[in-house]
Amino acid sequence: MKAVLEQIVKMVVKNSEDVTIMEFEEGGARVLEIVVHSDDVGQVIGKDGRTIHAITRLYKSLTGEDATIRVVR
Repeated sequence: MKAVLEQIVKMVVKNSEDVTIMEFEEGGARVLEIVVHSDDVGQVIGKDGRTIHAITRLYKSLTGEDATIRVVR
């Protein structure tokens, strides 16, 4: 299901070819890390974190999965 998250993020950023989703477990919980170009970090996070919260809600509603989603450069 990380492909769903990748498609969502690619619609938000300018450098869509630099989007990578890393998936792993941390403390028994599923974690998805969004790796984007340094110029796109602000776009993905958004003002006061609104964009990343919206992405997280959309991902969870589409997949039904409970995962922690982080943005890294």
